[in-house]
Amino acid sequence: MGAALQVTAFGLALLSTLFLLLATCTDCWMVNADDSLEVSHKCRGLWRECVTNMQDGVRTCDQYDSILADHPVKIVVTRTLMITADLLAGLALATLILGLDCITFLKEDPCVKLKMCYGAGVMLGAGSILGLIGSMWYAVDVYVERAMLVSHNIFLGVHYDFGWSCWLGLAGSTGCFVASVLLTCCLY
Repeated sequence: MGAALQVTAFGLALLSTLFLLLATCTDCWMVNADDSLEVSHKCRGLWRECVTNMQDGVRTCDQYDSILADHPVKIVVTRTLMITADLLAGLALATLILGLDCITFLKEDPCVKLKMCYGAGVMLGAGSILGLIGSMWYAVDVYVERAMLVSHNIFLGVHYDFGWSCWLGLAGSTGCFVASVLLTCCLY
């Protein structure tokens, strides 16, 4: 039962870590939510803003200035939280691989392997919380920005909604949290 639980947690942690990495690297955290008459599809991300022409499929992207340049707080905070979550999830994944019962590393000392699995669960939990905070921070800020424009009857021509990268970040963080619970609570 313990080995099956470890492998299940490993599979979930691997998939969730990939989701977190993809969410951090992709550029569709916000998408335009206008009517279907739009001739272009706009995406804003943590690193750049892209526009895709719907008629010919040409995509152009504008990189944000510099990492050290002045950016909105939601971008800076989300970048920081997501990168930290990626690093913690990656480190937890490496630790979990070494702690699995099916790996021959430290086979003679099962207590150390169990502690490695527990430590990986703690790191996954910390990474999942940071990823959830980062994704939710960005999503709430998009919602508040849109609500403020609507409440003041301001129409700028483009309204943004949550993009698939934001949903991917939330899914990856949730998966890491479930894997953390499996490793820290259910393994013992």
